[in-house]
Amino acid sequence: MTDFGRLRAVMVDNQLRTSGVTEWALLAQMASIPREIFVPADRQALAYIDDIHWLGSAQPPRFMMAPAPLAKLLQLADISETDAVLDVGAGTGYATAVIAGIAASVVGLEADATLAATAGSNLTALGVTNARVVAGGASALSGQSFDLVVVEGTLDEKPDALLALLKDGGRLVALVRDGGVAIANVFVKTGTTVTARGEFNATVPSLDLTRQPEQFVF
Repeated sequence: MTDFGRLRAVMVDNQLRTSGVTEWALLAQMASIPREIFVPADRQALAYIDDIHWLGSAQPPRFMMAPAPLAKLLQLADISETDAVLDVGAGTGYATAVIAGIAASVVGLEADATLAATAGSNLTALGVTNARVVAGGASALSGQSFDLVVVEGTLDEKPDALLALLKDGGRLVALVRDGGVAIANVFVKTGTTVTARGEFNATVPSLDLTRQPEQFVF
């Protein structure tokens, strides 16, 4: 039988810490959340490898980020216990569950309705009560605003529709291509002005923000 607890510890020590992830609350969450329940059943034994997991059969394909780039992105987000967070590209809900253990509340946004339903079930199974999952795009969140937006996937340009969901003083973290290289950026909204700074490079598949399925809340 696979010892998932040991694999989680190895992931934290050999993938996260060696990548410069030092935030204690984040490391504790990723050491405790059972990543294996968020991957396809035939890949559970591989849940903790340093690679992405492809999810479902949707086109364009959906994925779960590899542990190290995800952890680095969440560390860059500097999540606070008072933050209302939007997790874009939630997939089956892994990062949403990680964030929920640090932030005040989380909304996972997933374009694929089937994956969104799975994410909702996963969060319920873990007893996560401060997170929900919405199937749809940014338009599904009209009238809502967030302290922090996390984007799980590489974008081709600055995500204006998501930046519009930030509260004044809010921030968005996302990988944005610059000449073919994906750079993790922190965008900060002050009034009508948005400033950005690039922090590190990473290789993560693209996230399509244009797909607009039916909208459900799980």
